[in-house]
Amino acid sequence: MRSSWLLLPALAIEALAVPYEEYILAPSSRDLIPASVRQVNGSVTNAAALTSSAGETTFNGVSSVTYDFGLNIAGIVSVDVASASAESAFIGVAFTESSLWISNEACDATQDAGLDTPLWFPVGQGAGVYTVDKKYNRGAFRYLTVISNTTATVSLNSLHINYTAAPTQDLRAYKGYFHSNDELINRIWYAGAYTLQLCSIDPTSGDALVWLGVITSSDNITLPQTDTWWSNYTITNGSSTLVDGAKRDRLVWPGDMSIALESVAVSTADLYSIRTALESLYALQKADGRLPYAGKPFTDIVSYTYHLHSLIGAASYYEYTGDRAWLSRYWGQYKKGVQWALSSVDQTGLANITASADWLRFGMGAHNIEANAILYYVLNDAISLAQTLNDSSNIRNWSTTAAGIKSAANALLWDESSGLYTDNETTTLHPQDGNSWAVKANLTLSANQSAVISSALAARWGPYGAPAPEAGTTVSPFIGGFELQAHYLAGQPDVALDLLRLQWGFMLDDPRMTNSSFIEGYSTDGSLVYAPYRNTPRVSHAHGWSTGPTSALTIYAAGLHLTGPAGVTWLFKPQPGNLTQVEAGFETRLGAFQSIISRSSTGEYQDLTFTTPNGTSGSVELGNVSGKLVSDQGVTVRLVGGKASELQGGKWKLESI
Repeated sequence: MRSSWLLLPALAIEALAVPYEEYILAPSSRDLIPASVRQVNGSVTNAAALTSSAGETTFNGVSSVTYDFGLNIAGIVSVDVASASAESAFIGVAFTESSLWISNEACDATQDAGLDTPLWFPVGQGAGVYTVDKKYNRGAFRYLTVISNTTATVSLNSLHINYTAAPTQDLRAYKGYFHSNDELINRIWYAGAYTLQLCSIDPTSGDALVWLGVITSSDNITLPQTDTWWSNYTITNGSSTLVDGAKRDRLVWPGDMSIALESVAVSTADLYSIRTALESLYALQKADGRLPYAGKPFTDIVSYTYHLHSLIGAASYYEYTGDRAWLSRYWGQYKKGVQWALSSVDQTGLANITASADWLRFGMGAHNIEANAILYYVLNDAISLAQTLNDSSNIRNWSTTAAGIKSAANALLWDESSGLYTDNETTTLHPQDGNSWAVKANLTLSANQSAVISSALAARWGPYGAPAPEAGTTVSPFIGGFELQAHYLAGQPDVALDLLRLQWGFMLDDPRMTNSSFIEGYSTDGSLVYAPYRNTPRVSHAHGWSTGPTSALTIYAAGLHLTGPAGVTWLFKPQPGNLTQVEAGFETRLGAFQSIISRSSTGEYQDLTFTTPNGTSGSVELGNVSGKLVSDQGVTVRLVGGKASELQGGKWKLESI
């Protein structure tokens, strides 16, 4: 049933709650207690008391209780001890995101070898509240196991979590919303938004990367002596920033932002956290223009693709904010970054990739289709930004180089027999990343070629999603996000929705998952093994690069495309596919973008309304639909071939002729 809130007068709307707030997973309070008891080991009296803060839970000797918070959360643990029978008494806590790693001996891992140790409270010191140090902020967990490891009897009054994710956000005050007739699709959109909230952190609580040994004496941090994880490295300026994973890494990675940024923009609109993350990357730019693989304190590694992702991040940030002053401030660095990337273009017209680092795919190198498709995308971004800033000094060179990449990629790497591009000239591998990016970047030569790629990618799906053969037996939600976009861009919305239901439906509802946030990667056989890692418990179950559906559904299914900074120009091009009802909206500094779509089971529009801010302008593309658009100001525009242009901002409704 369609929500009635959009049909009310403007003043009434302002008094109502956030649209479809019932789907938002973020807590209403930052003071959390467990939702339920998962399991009990040993002798424990009244284990459920800690789920209501009523009564005491007593641990009689060696024993433990695993509590379930019902969804993935993040924060700092406190226990209120009522009594302890011996000075030697200890209470420990162990964390895990997945039910696979519930243990009374260890936590799931933030490192690439072994498990993390529990945190221990010396509660024999007497009654009172015991709180872990801020450096032990646990970035993501659904399950918390409380452990007694001595013969003492210990009673607890309460167990509380100070929820620390999204530190500057009003957690449930989303600026964007989405709803359709498909409940799974709705839940996926909101789980993506919540995943991004978990991945928004206090910049002083970044991963110290102790296990990598990268901390030096010049860093403002004291090394632990025995612990394997500390979350107390300052990774950016500001009061909030966006990182890759909530539990692990907790660092700025530019590749992740190429998915996360748009999904943040259409949901929480926390673009401040995007800005601090981007600025931390540009602060690390080398004199020759190269941008880092990851933010500090990660080791300096050359990555051609992640260098390009930092450039994409700057362009996308400007697209959603319209912050011209920010763009101007970083324009010189941006141009140096483009120039560094172009230094790898050889006589073939393609960039020759000599650095292997990417998103943990295997075998990055040579005239790689993914890298060249991303470069082509960046060059077109660069041309658009240069025109915005009236800087024509590089446009001709960038345009010529982009044309050469498109020509050479199709001549050297297109495999007609498979309907896909090869990874480079030396292999028969047809990667998911490069083919998805070829469509996203418009590297293809025709709409038909894009549709062929969409069909060929879909033909490879297994029972758990779309494979990324360039990373072995891996399903990559990161690259899957780009494949989603590719299907929409190829005019195949039903294929995109099928992938959403298959892959993200599995990630959301499988009992080994958090059922609230999206995993970093897993195996094509459905096991929660991410091939690039040696240590399976390390896999993150809240990873920003896995949130592609949130933006894809808003931009493509609901049709709300920004074509100018902050939406000063726009395109309304809905692709609801087999959804019969879609409502969506989000805000920029210029105002609200909204759409309502209702169709019959045979695909005819029964209601189609969209709203854009006053003072903006845009176009409409509705396929083969005929009729006219009527504005709330009484302006009528007839559709020609399903299209209309030069529409002014406001509320528009489709009517038949």
